[in-house]
Amino acid sequence: MLRRFRRESSSHSQEPSEADSSVLHSADHTASTDRTATASRLHAFNRFEIKYLVPHDQAEELRQELRRHMDDDAYSGDGGYPITSVYYDTAQLKFYWEKIEGLKFRRKLRVRHYGKADDLTPESKVFVEIKQRVNRVTQKRRVALPYRDALRLCSTEGYEPEGEVSSRERAFLDEVATLVGELDLRPMVTTGYHREAWVGREADLGLRVTLDHRLRGRDRDFHLSSESPNRLVLPARLSVLEVKANERVPAWVTDLTARMSLDVVRISKYCQSVQAFGLAPRSTMHAPDEVDAVLGAGPAGAGQAPADPVTTGPTDPTTTDGVNDAPNRKSVLVR
Repeated sequence: MLRRFRRESSSHSQEPSEADSSVLHSADHTASTDRTATASRLHAFNRFEIKYLVPHDQAEELRQELRRHMDDDAYSGDGGYPITSVYYDTAQLKFYWEKIEGLKFRRKLRVRHYGKADDLTPESKVFVEIKQRVNRVTQKRRVALPYRDALRLCSTEGYEPEGEVSSRERAFLDEVATLVGELDLRPMVTTGYHREAWVGREADLGLRVTLDHRLRGRDRDFHLSSESPNRLVLPARLSVLEVKANERVPAWVTDLTARMSLDVVRISKYCQSVQAFGLAPRSTMHAPDEVDAVLGAGPAGAGQAPADPVTTGPTDPTTTDGVNDAPNRKSVLVR
């Protein structure tokens, strides 16, 4: 019988240790070196993240500049790759509000799949991730599991791994199970986008830059290969640039973003989706943020309203931008 892991200590004690931090595994498939004594499927790292909104007409210039200093990610290829995630939260949106109100320690749980939805099967590898923020540092831990087992772990059904499991991996599985059980977590939104990625070279080996296009999602039917259509949660004319560094952001990156007049924004794909589907406002005070300012500037930055819907719009999610990219087959039963 499958069982849930339980810990005697508080789940807040499970922040990445120094040993965890030595396992530098990018969340988007970059190579890792496990320096721990016990083999583990768990990967963890700490880093700084800075985000920008990039208008479509500046994307190609940005690519060219990035390729002058960086290499294409091994998994990115010429055209990038799709990412789909389902985010878990409480009925009261605990993780959402922690982000909106700027708590110095906050976290979220998600299951993430890299690749086309048509390729997803119950045995496909997906990642169960806890992403948390401690002051200005982003910490991420994740474990690779078959999709069927990932869903069990993140539900009341529970999951018991087969074979030997390292102490670090067991502690992580235990933390996920404790979060799900004690907070009564459930799927809240699904997000998807197409990612291009670059990795640093020479002195910038700890640098990773990603550019995410066509941010979309849904607030129901949370199977990652569901045929249910998605809708845009950010205007198609905008992409999200993320600069991720272990210690410092190179000067050439800040010079590049300044030269292209890209402003730093505090945008969360999860929060953007929650807001787009009207599950919650931006904050208890309904205060505008940097994303509102960028969207309100319009395509030409002259104070026009956005040309395409973000938090409101047509009920039909299919658009000329190809947002309705659901699988062309019936969803695979995972249970």
